[in-house]
Amino acid sequence: MDIDDTSQVPLTSKPLESKGTRSTVPHLTVHLPEDRLAGEEPELVTALTEAIVDVYGEWARDLVSIRLAGVPAGRFAQGGKAVETNASVMLGVRAGVFDRPDAAQITARLGAALTDAITRVLGEDFRTGTMVELVASPPERTFVGGALAE
Repeated sequence: MDIDDTSQVPLTSKPLESKGTRSTVPHLTVHLPEDRLAGEEPELVTALTEAIVDVYGEWARDLVSIRLAGVPAGRFAQGGKAVETNASVMLGVRAGVFDRPDAAQITARLGAALTDAITRVLGEDFRTGTMVELVASPPERTFVGGALAE
């Protein structure tokens, strides 16, 4: 079983089985203001990893892949004005998660958990400016190490 299954088994109880290191679940790219990110990287990586594990389950811990990207001052804007409290999170997930009967609950938990992780580390002032986008990847369109992901 994996996250693509459409059964109502909670993500926290789904075993990884023999996916190996070529599995693609889950991967995050997080863009944050560079001056707010600097020095917070280890704590933020831990908080984001824990957020994913809280939703997916312990089996996913070793698969969580995080890329933190610092955005120079003045390059985050909202309403035509530079802001320093925005965060953009793109979470790559298997497309099958959206076909599950409990998809709305899972996606809501992911959005809330990742937002909470960012605000816990960088401050509550980030909450309203944090956007979490779930990006679906069909299995046949995902490659790791040059090979089709399992």
